Amino acid sequence: MKNRSELREISMKVLYQKYILDNTSTSYDIKSLIKEQLEVENDFVNELINGVIDNQDKINELANKYLVDWNIDRLSKVDKAIISIAIYELMYTETPSVVAINEAIELSKKYSDEKVVKMLNATLDKIYHNEV
Repeated sequence: MKNRSELREISMKVLYQKYILDNTSTSYDIKSLIKEQLEVENDFVNELINGVIDNQDKINELANKYLVDWNIDRLSKVDKAIISIAIYELMYTETPSVVAINEAIELSKKYSDEKVVKMLNATLDKIYHNEV
């Protein structure tokens, strides 16, 4: 059984694939993308991925409001997936804010460079203090 941090990482990978495929003419099924990453269906993963997809416009709007000199679509697909999951958790779930932010920072430390880690941390902190 995977822990929540590992499940967030899987969710980030699925969203990354989705963002890549959205820029192509390739058709895909989100359930199939999830199944490629996770053998056993998991409610937490399904909630994160589908929650981000269902609320992507609002998530983008919020990210763009607080990103300084950036736009969510200028971020790498990985960073977009990380910040989208974090904003979804902050705004739409019962996940403690400190956990949502910390998990995003840990993922960005693993997959992004230091400047992006700082930028994500600052952006999520502003969202937490102004929106939650």
